[in-house]
Amino acid sequence: MPNQKASFFTLLIRSQLKRFEAFLFMLKSVLSNRQFLYVSCVLVGISSALAVIVLKTFAHWVFRFANYIDHIFHLPYSNSLLPIIGILLTVWVVKKFLDGSIEKGTSQIMIAVANKSGVMPKKQMYAQIITSSLTVGMGGSAGLESPITITGAAFGSNFAQKYRLNYKDRTLLLACGVAAGIGAAFSAPIAGVLFAIEVILADMSVTAFIPIMISAATGALVSTVILKEDILLTFKNQLTFDYHNIPYYIILGILAGLVSVYHARNFRKVEHFFSGIKSSTYKKALFGAFILAVLIFFFPTLFGEGYESIKALSSSDPGILLENTFLEKHKSNQWILLAFIGMTMMIKSIATGLTLGSGGNGGNFAPSLFVGSYLGFFVAKFFQLTGIDKNLPVSNFSVVGMAGLLSGLFHAPLTAIFLIAEITGGYGLFVPLMIVSSISFAISKKMEGHSMDIKSLADTGTVFTDDKDKNILSSIELSKHIKTDFTAIPNTAKLEDVPAILSQTKQTIFPVTNEKGEFEGIINFDTIRPIIFNQFQIKYTPLHDVIEQPKTTIYYDEIMETVMGKFETSRYEILFVLKDNKCLGYIEKADILTTYREKLKSLRIE
Repeated sequence: MPNQKASFFTLLIRSQLKRFEAFLFMLKSVLSNRQFLYVSCVLVGISSALAVIVLKTFAHWVFRFANYIDHIFHLPYSNSLLPIIGILLTVWVVKKFLDGSIEKGTSQIMIAVANKSGVMPKKQMYAQIITSSLTVGMGGSAGLESPITITGAAFGSNFAQKYRLNYKDRTLLLACGVAAGIGAAFSAPIAGVLFAIEVILADMSVTAFIPIMISAATGALVSTVILKEDILLTFKNQLTFDYHNIPYYIILGILAGLVSVYHARNFRKVEHFFSGIKSSTYKKALFGAFILAVLIFFFPTLFGEGYESIKALSSSDPGILLENTFLEKHKSNQWILLAFIGMTMMIKSIATGLTLGSGGNGGNFAPSLFVGSYLGFFVAKFFQLTGIDKNLPVSNFSVVGMAGLLSGLFHAPLTAIFLIAEITGGYGLFVPLMIVSSISFAISKKMEGHSMDIKSLADTGTVFTDDKDKNILSSIELSKHIKTDFTAIPNTAKLEDVPAILSQTKQTIFPVTNEKGEFEGIINFDTIRPIIFNQFQIKYTPLHDVIEQPKTTIYYDEIMETVMGKFETSRYEILFVLKDNKCLGYIEKADILTTYREKLKSLRIE
């Protein structure tokens, strides 16, 4: 009987979904393209907000449960055990239901925009929700915002594919999903819009703002209505700015830039270490999760997103962070609290690296806010305790520090400024937010040319979302432009044989190969023209005397940006492509430029 009821409800839901889809197709036929796009961005915004609600609620429940257990045992045993369970469950789900792999980080959205015409896999609509809720919800030291943005982007992309929207609208709805996710996660629609524009879409016209703003506002509204306020990262205290504190904010900005670089590099080292481990997936997960458990045992605030501890730093009693630790009896000692805050701040990158490197899923958005808040508190409290300035507002510095790290790690100063302004409920700290964010961004940009999320991609030349030309070039596949209809001349041939070869082809440049088929050089018809039309010279000139070494050749695995650079420096119109020193074919510069112009025309988002 229960099975019959379940199947009945399943059929009912499916039939209602089909009716709704049919209704949307009808709307699409009646409305103009622009009007249907506005309807679409509202629906994408609602979908993204619901995903946020599921993730945030689950994570909050687990955090409350862990705290309840801690109060019983008075030591963070549960905090240490839950992340191990969460990471192992995540690995199991990935292996069992997600084909053994899952794409992490907002860089996946950038790849979709730059290389895949805005198309994202369907599984991203649910895979991120399931895996990140298990990892972060059960205490993994990472954030939910990256999975949220990927989920929102997947909703937008697949909605556009379902209703056969073109590339421009598909990419725009993808960005709408991202904006709605961030807007819903923090109840900060302006920050959602800016994040989508600043991080995801580097090139966009003004008319694209309207759909993105509608989605961000929809996501923020839905989460505000449904989610309880204590689940969201909000601050009720009225924060004001005193211009006398500008020198200290400048110091905070400098430190935020340096700590951003430290966090990014340290995180990559840990993640790279785990990528080199050859053990089974479960052994690697258990190894990383165990080390994470030890860290959380001694530093319980590393558990989960860490938003509760951020709120505690801005409260009147930050000493509560030492509860359920071995330092609990010293929570009234300000220097011990400061040392604990400093150590936690410095090892957060290791904890996040362990979480994601061992097989968990999450992101670095929440860790950046965590580290920034701890840094701001540390700086202000240090100046207070040393007597340099006993009146520094610690809560202000904790809040502004978040913007500094977010700006430095993601190279998104506008997102950082407006996000913190929105979650604090006003713009009283707008000036220090601008100071700290801009200084941190400048230092981080100088030391790290690319943001944390696309650093690994940029190193391999896979995608550069902050440069439209490189985006387009990286989306052009070398293999699709190799022409194999060419004639090669063996090095055993005689120069007298060349005219016969020339009469059978329009080719003017010929690769010369040895008996193994290996590339030895080229023969250029324009160069040898005087020789082959002179009967004496053609008869007595050896072939090897007219073989030239080209200024450059292309290797089959090179990126298109490198290929175009070789065309420019060599001034050749065609270049031969080699693999294992054997000629695969040739590429024409004109062919690449034609493809580039076609993509440039279609990639403009309006």
